[in-house]
Parts: sequence; structure tokens; C-alpha cells
Amino acid sequence: MSTTSPLHEGQAEAWLARLLSPECSAPERTAFEDWLAQSPGNIEAYLEAERIHALAASLSSDELIRAAARSARRKPAAAAPSRRRWQPLLSALAAALVVTAGAAFWWLRAPQGTVEEYAAARGEQREVVLNDGTVVLLDTESALVARFDGERRLVELQRGRAQFVVGLDRRRPFLVRAGASTVRDIGTTFQVSRLDETVNVGLLDGSVEVAAVAEGTEQRRVLVPGEQITVEADGTLQDKRPLDLAVASAWPQGDLVFKQQRLDRLLEEMNRYSSLQLRLGDPALAGLEISGVFHVGDQTALAAALERGWSLRTERIGQHEIVLHGPPQ
Repeated sequence: MSTTSPLHEGQAEAWLARLLSPECSAPERTAFEDWLAQSPGNIEAYLEAERIHALAASLSSDELIRAAARSARRKPAAAAPSRRRWQPLLSALAAALVVTAGAAFWWLRAPQGTVEEYAAARGEQREVVLNDGTVVLLDTESALVARFDGERRLVELQRGRAQFVVGLDRRRPFLVRAGASTVRDIGTTFQVSRLDETVNVGLLDGSVEVAAVAEGTEQRRVLVPGEQITVEADGTLQDKRPLDLAVASAWPQGDLVFKQQRLDRLLEEMNRYSSLQLRLGDPALAGLEISGVFHVGDQTALAAALERGWSLRTERIGQHEIVLHGPPQ
């Protein structure tokens, strides 16, 4: 059921018009994000206003409107009574043509379609700036493709994890596709991770809408800061749950936070960032629970911490392997 009201709709239209203005200031954009966070009705109304704007922009290529405009130019002015009778229709046509002219202006200003590919190798974290000003931090062993044109900004996360700080462009929606999910940005900072075909979306700031199709039915969820959601490979949307902001904020800074994490899972995550791999010499150690903050790529420090804090023994084998053993008997 819709949560919008005429008040929501009017405010949404006013915000959209202001955000499209080149004079829109940073404080105004912050105020817009605050307004979005006030209620789900604000978010829904803004999405609808944006959709209507995009629909109006598509009229720039509508042949019926073009034909009507050509016909109006060819025909002589009608007699006064007839003109009065057709005035409402002419006014509506004139309004449509004004919208079309505005849409054509924005279309001409839009950059041509571009396709850009980015990847981060094992042990690397890479920051890239897309051509709309969006800043993307790619985590290790991650890859994406960005396809931008005059109508939308589409990023496909092919593997791994990325954080997006989205550049402002209210004319073109920013979409991230990963597996069966589509994330629609509404001016935010958010993270998307893709493990095989399972996708997780976590929101740090602003608002996003996550959509997926399962068994022919589309589901949508709007996240607020501090929430996350998982999308299964078949498109099923799990329930929203709290996002651990300490964990989410750590990896972009080069740190990994573990809270009662199984040792085998911890090693799997840490090994992604280094050619020096830590292995378990005793499978019984896999379920040992570890808590701590460890810097990515610093395997030697991790091994030393496991020696001191959990009394494990380490064995260095060659240049690229450290084997962990249980405490001395």
C-alpha cells in the first residue's frame, strides 16, 4: 500500500527540481538526504517523481508529439470560437512540448555511452572514480563493469565486494546489479558483496532500494542507514537485519574486524589479501573462536597474535605458507 500523500508528492517534486539545478549546493543535498530519512513516504514519493521525470524525458523521441507539433505549424490560425473550444488541448500540447524541449536539453548534455572495467587483484584494494564522480572502493579479488549512457548509470559487480559513494546526478539513476539483485541508489554510501551468486547489501548513509525477482514475483526493500539485506541466488530477499557499522567501516580502511569468528573462516578471509597463506595443521582448530582487529595483508602479525592470545604454534614453510598447530601438549 502506498504511503505517499499530496504533501509528500509536492515536496518530492520540489526536491527533484532543486537537485536538477546546477546551483544546488552541498548543504541542500544534505537537507535532501535528511528529508528522505524522515519517512518511507518521502522515499516512495521521490522515486515516483523521478520516474515521471524520466518518462517525460522519453517524450523527446515520441513521434505523435512530433507530428502534432508539425501539424500545428502548418495549419492556419482557427477562428476565435474554435480557438476557445480547443484552448485546453492546445495548452496541454504546449506544456508537453515544453517538457520535451527540456528533456532534449538534458539529453544533449548527457555524456555518450561508455563502458569501463575495473578489477582489484589478490592482496589489492583499489579506489576508482567513475565518470560521474562516483567513488568506488574495490576490495581484493573484486571486479565490476560500469555502463553509463544518457539515461542511466549501471554498474555490474561481477565478483567480490565494493563500496560506493555515489556522485550526484538526479537526471540518471544509479543502479548496481549483482547476481539476482538490483540496488537503486537514492544518494548514498553503501556496500555490495557477491559471493558466488549470494549478494549482501549494507547501507552506511542515505537510502537504497534493493529489488529482486523470485518465482516471477518482484520484491523490493528500502534500507535505511545501519541496515543490511541478503539476496539468495534464486532472487529471494531475506529479512532486513542490523549492519555492524564497525565491521563495515573497517575494511575500507584496510582492517578486518572479527567477533567470535571461527578460525577457519578468519583464515579464509585474511588469506584473500596476501600471497603468504596461513593453513591449519590440525583440523580440530577450525572451530576455535577468534575476536580481534587485524590489518589486511599482515599475516605475520596475525600469526604472532594467534601465538600470544590463543597459544597456537606456527611453522613457517617456504616463503608462502605458515602452518598453525595446537598448543604444546
